[in-house]
Amino acid sequence: MFDVIGKRRWFFTFSGLLTIPGRIFILLTPITNGSVGLQFSIDYTGGTDWEIRFKDPNISADQIKSVFATQGIGDAEVLSTSDGYYEIRTKTASLGTPPPIDSPVPSVGPSASAGPSTAPSANPSASASAGASPTPSPSPSPSPSPSAAPSVAPSPSASASAATAFGTQTLPTSGKFGEIRTALEAALGTIDSQRTLTTVGPVISQELTQQAILLVILGSIGILAWMTFRFRDVKFGATALVALLHDVVVVVGTFAILGTFFRVEIDALFVTAMLTVIGFSVHDTIVVYDRIRENKSRHAGEPFEQVVNHSVLQTFGRSINTSLTVVITLTALLLFGGAAIRYFVLALLIGIVSGTYSSIFNASPLLVVWQNWEDRRRGRSPAGRPARRPVS
Repeated sequence: MFDVIGKRRWFFTFSGLLTIPGRIFILLTPITNGSVGLQFSIDYTGGTDWEIRFKDPNISADQIKSVFATQGIGDAEVLSTSDGYYEIRTKTASLGTPPPIDSPVPSVGPSASAGPSTAPSANPSASASAGASPTPSPSPSPSPSPSAAPSVAPSPSASASAATAFGTQTLPTSGKFGEIRTALEAALGTIDSQRTLTTVGPVISQELTQQAILLVILGSIGILAWMTFRFRDVKFGATALVALLHDVVVVVGTFAILGTFFRVEIDALFVTAMLTVIGFSVHDTIVVYDRIRENKSRHAGEPFEQVVNHSVLQTFGRSINTSLTVVITLTALLLFGGAAIRYFVLALLIGIVSGTYSSIFNASPLLVVWQNWEDRRRGRSPAGRPARRPVS
């Protein structure tokens, strides 16, 4: 019979060595101000995400980056997708924010306040003519505002054009977005279609960061509280939480390494993947702990180490088979699922493999270490009997 608990020091050493590179790159993230370590997407830093496709399929990502550089945006990152689109990400705030889709056209003076209901249905060019020649009934009203109308008229028309463009996924024609589009088409040819154009401001990104941290903290506290209540012992909840911390460090550390060498970014889906990994890992740990609780009553008087080792071996096949089915599915998604969910699936895959390992080789041995420490502190032998005093 394989003694998993007796070889716990080997497993603890392996886990420590496995997490050292990841911890180093995680710590380098704040020290290097993000140039090394974790790379955060615009969800957490703010910026613009733009997906477009050119009619010419031979355009390269480097050509698009060079056009952005000529527009004063040197931090643009361009990724090609499997369906011919280019995903352009930039953290430059000068791109501005796209106007809301359903926002009414801004009006000037009381005369224009009665006309927003017809303004959206008209085309942008008609809105300018309507502002210049209002209906006869409010004819006195244009006289107080002719000086303001010329200076403000371009802004409403631009806003209406941009709002329509973003609402129907057509390309922008005004503002900084319009300038970049013009430069791209002048250098690389016509843009065939646009899939997304999203801008996240710094306030929203800060709120998303706080919510992500809060979700992980609340999830961990909830797991600790539930497992302590479920097994009537804080040791079970605390050791399961330490095993979860191991899984989190493995996944985050891997992405810190990938972010350093391959510029892989952490986005909102990454938090979803981490919460899923935490839930799966705890599920696997609970299966082992339930068997430990059953065997404690069935084999009362046996050393706790032997009880735990029996429990781990009895649930070993179930844990491996359950995880293997998920790993096969995630591997298929990673290979054929497309670029949009690639790193989300990768985080799940790494986390579930790590969670299966930590549930068997970290959580249960940690439980034994804690129990043995309590027994020694209370003057009991590992079997639960009073320890023998040396004969003087």
